[in-house]
Amino acid sequence: MVKSRSSYVCQNCGAITQRWQGKCESCGEWNTIIEEAAALGIGGAAARRGGAGRPFPLEDLSGASRPELRVATGIAELDRVAGGGFVPGSATLIGGEPGIGKSTLLIQACAAVARAGGRVIYVSGEESTAQVRLRAARLGLADAPVQLAAQTLVEDIVATMGSGDAPRFVVIDSIQTMWSDAIESAPGTVSQVRGSAQALIRFAKSSGAALLIVGHVTKDGQIAGPRVVEHMVDAVFSFEGDGAHAFRLLRAAKNRFGATDEVGVFEMTGAGLAEVPNPSALFLAGRDGRASPGAAVFAGVEGARPLLVEIQALVAPTTLGTPRRAVVGWEPSRLAMVLAVLESHGGLKLGQYDVYLNVAGGLKVAEPAADLAAAAALVSSLTGAALPHDAVYFGEIALSGSVRAVAHTGLRLKEAAKLGFTTAFAPAPPRAEGESMRIAAKPIASVASLVALIAAAGVEAKSVPRAVERARSGVTN
Repeated sequence: MVKSRSSYVCQNCGAITQRWQGKCESCGEWNTIIEEAAALGIGGAAARRGGAGRPFPLEDLSGASRPELRVATGIAELDRVAGGGFVPGSATLIGGEPGIGKSTLLIQACAAVARAGGRVIYVSGEESTAQVRLRAARLGLADAPVQLAAQTLVEDIVATMGSGDAPRFVVIDSIQTMWSDAIESAPGTVSQVRGSAQALIRFAKSSGAALLIVGHVTKDGQIAGPRVVEHMVDAVFSFEGDGAHAFRLLRAAKNRFGATDEVGVFEMTGAGLAEVPNPSALFLAGRDGRASPGAAVFAGVEGARPLLVEIQALVAPTTLGTPRRAVVGWEPSRLAMVLAVLESHGGLKLGQYDVYLNVAGGLKVAEPAADLAAAAALVSSLTGAALPHDAVYFGEIALSGSVRAVAHTGLRLKEAAKLGFTTAFAPAPPRAEGESMRIAAKPIASVASLVALIAAAGVEAKSVPRAVERARSGVTN
């Protein structure tokens, strides 16, 4: 007889130890190690089949290959991120926070594929079939020929999908609820998630079905379960958004059949997720009709798509010994660096002010090109001088005070010109691109020149009575 053994597996990172301990040495998390039955090794698996391994035929790399026919969902933003559609036999892992709209997006995709023809299966491990039908009816998809199932045992799911015609599109919601009777551990553990994912992916490869797997996320935004699952699948998508706002972003962190720099933008409505063909107009929709101090439009790029968003700043006198620094939608460390550069090289006195920075619309901006727009908004709020209403800003600020060039300058200028902006403040954009797109490019070489330009504009316009006073008290000579 084969003696059964146990191992201790971290439920956060999947690290395996020979004894229990309170803290995982790999990821540093506490109370995440659980005892699990060890899986069969190569020798044990061969003995279970009743003999040694069997040989299989090999193929040449130069052999004939069929053209790649993708499964298009008809949802342009989803197909864009997938690289033009889902490849038959591929496995895609989609993660996102609870309530962000993962199930809504996937039931819409299932309905679109089913209406186009082919067998579509939606397996839910969290809801009953009646609950899924209720959501589909609310979205107006009750007439779609989608086959539903509420099951969590992987062996039964694979057997059901293998009976009859081969499915074209399969959704598993979610992988944390799946379990296999061959693994002696509770559903949601590392062993069960890994074993269930492996069985489902094996079925997708053999049947040619496009498999989409929903994964839960941890408190820090990472997909829960072992990281080996992300290596097993062909693509990893992240569905992001803020519950207080209607927009949602779908990003590709990994894609073997397409680019990883594509971003899909959706808007949550009463009828489900709606595509947003022009996301810049969505994020600038609530912008004030008149210019106001502390607001700058940033011409950013999300993946390969240009995206304009408003950055708002408020610089207010403080009564505290240590001024507050609050930021929403941007890296706090990035804000601290920009404030330090403004003090050292821009001549600003910010030690007696509270600083608040917000990216309007709930978007999270990560690229360094937002430095110049954030600095412009901060200086505008401090001096009380309103920035031009038809201008955009982008550029990376160096610790030396200079403004460095960023990538995709042409895309940023083209998107700004399309939305009616006439001026771009950037680190010396290419003259040919600026002239061809009929947008005036005003180069900003350093933070000092940016501060002088905004302060001078506020003094000349005299649109704000305290512009001169605040400029003298906040900007040193």
